[in-house]
Amino acid sequence: MSLHAPEFFAELCLPFHDSAVVGDTYYATPVPGAPLRLRINFSRASRADTYGGLRVAVIHPDRGEIDAVALSFVDHGTFHRRDVATNTRPDTNNYGVFFDYRSSGPPPWEGAVTTGLRDAIERYVGIWFPGAWATSTPSRAPGRTAHTTPAPPATPRSTARIR
Repeated sequence: MSLHAPEFFAELCLPFHDSAVVGDTYYATPVPGAPLRLRINFSRASRADTYGGLRVAVIHPDRGEIDAVALSFVDHGTFHRRDVATNTRPDTNNYGVFFDYRSSGPPPWEGAVTTGLRDAIERYVGIWFPGAWATSTPSRAPGRTAHTTPAPPATPRSTARIR
């Protein structure tokens, strides 16, 4: 069964225009024209057809994988609400994971809260692609309480008069 990967990655709201989902993997070029690429795919848990997080990697076309990090759904609270609602305890095999063997219905990752994962990906991207996140168009609308504040003056002003 499909993991509904395009929908999952769309829900992450990653800001890269030059990106695509191929199969169950997200690929992006965070810095246009640069050789490094970003690859994100689902990481398998200890059982077949079970996924426990995402694997985020930096890829070079000639050198292959340069660096990678595993982002666990448990560590980022992705399924915490779902697991609390279904009374799934942390010491069980079903905690913080999703399965891809549903025959019909909603995506297998239904109930995921992706904010923690997105924030972790943003921090990782900031290390390997400095400024790329900020220069991409934000995909999330600001919250209701968001407001802009004026920047402090570049040079301190003195209240003393020069005579």
